[in-house]
Amino acid sequence: PGFYSTKEGDDFRWPPLESNPEVFAQYLHSIGLPPTFSIGEVFGFDEDLLAFIPQPVLGIIVCYERLIPKSQYREQDKGSPDNYDKVAWYMHQSGTLDNACGIIACIHAILNCPLVTLDPSTTLGAYKQRVETFTPTERKTALEQDTAFQKAHKKHAARGQTAAVNSDQSKVKHHFIAYVLNNEGDLVELDGTKAGPVIIGKCDGDLLRGSIKEVKGKLERGEISESLSMMTFNLANE
Repeated sequence: PGFYSTKEGDDFRWPPLESNPEVFAQYLHSIGLPPTFSIGEVFGFDEDLLAFIPQPVLGIIVCYERLIPKSQYREQDKGSPDNYDKVAWYMHQSGTLDNACGIIACIHAILNCPLVTLDPSTTLGAYKQRVETFTPTERKTALEQDTAFQKAHKKHAARGQTAAVNSDQSKVKHHFIAYVLNNEGDLVELDGTKAGPVIIGKCDGDLLRGSIKEVKGKLERGEISESLSMMTFNLANE
């Protein structure tokens, strides 16, 4: 798909996506995620529920309601541009892309996974190839204007229960972020609204439980509400 910007594209309002693994999987496969990968759901944090999650978990996508402004984040949670090179891929998120945070979280998970090879003729593959050498801010701007992405996003935002929210975007209070492991084995939080990646530290290679520990910490500190969901980026079941 070609990349081009039109007046319509410039004015595009990115509708929110439902935190629904099926909606996300269909969206991602339609833009170029190979069928050998998929999106799953974490139904709860109890060990007996975690045992059913397909391994290996390659990325975690969390959707939660933020209860505090960015100014009240702990210093270690604000992220830093110094961490750009600590991950394979990072991009910022603008107000224009506010409701695109779900797909940005998925992009962060996918493009930080060394197992994924994208076809450059697909929407996601073409975007990655075009912006590979861009800064995180330039990548954000390129996504804002990518009409092929806009069309896919609009199509999949109309699925599931998302359409009910789209009529009143002021009701959208939730935000998506991603957790990945970098080449050093560190757990990293990727949130395009922050100054850069947040390097959390070692988690014994257990991305799933390391991410859950971080989310529990945010809950205990009152930073997010209990209105949250978690999805996995993983290999598809055979």
